[in-house]
Amino acid sequence: MMLGSTPGWPAVLADGPVVLRPYKRSDGRSWSEVRIANQEWLAPWESAPPGPWSEMNSTRAYSYVYQDMRRSARKGESMPFAVCLDDQLVGHLNLGNIVRRAFSSAYAGYWVDHRVAGRGVIPTALALAVDHAFGPGGLHRIEVNIRPENRPSRRVVEKLGFREEAYHQRYMHIDGNWRDHLGYALTSEEIAAEGGLLARWRRVRA
Repeated sequence: MMLGSTPGWPAVLADGPVVLRPYKRSDGRSWSEVRIANQEWLAPWESAPPGPWSEMNSTRAYSYVYQDMRRSARKGESMPFAVCLDDQLVGHLNLGNIVRRAFSSAYAGYWVDHRVAGRGVIPTALALAVDHAFGPGGLHRIEVNIRPENRPSRRVVEKLGFREEAYHQRYMHIDGNWRDHLGYALTSEEIAAEGGLLARWRRVRA
């Protein structure tokens, strides 16, 4: 999937069995199966349009999601990755709201199948994506905003050493209300001496 000359995109990133790659049109069935199987796990934390979860995450809905991701990536506004474990699609990671020039920043968002949660898949994926963003992607800062109640997601960034730097009141409309979020961030200088975020994560795991 060629998307023009956006810095760092498209890309395939890997560490052992964890692989980040661009989405394919043929991912619809796998994406839908994972999303529908994870309704209780994901729905409380996601901003989503109204409608039944099964419809919003059907193979038909995927065609619209896929085109939207493709357009955004082509314009240089995002880097959307399918997260795979042993060649199976098990999650999603996006570097979105990319702003270049003096800001050189992006927001990271992610989710993972509850059936593989706790196995280091998303911390590894986020470490790979951040290293790529700070290298070929040409970015300087990555931010992650998480609801305070979402302990599994907070553990991901805390394990990787992201700084908690802000409390955003009524930040995003999720699950029927405006929800507060904690803001975490990391800049390229903070991990340069450690050989990158993946190297830091490997030391933490060891």
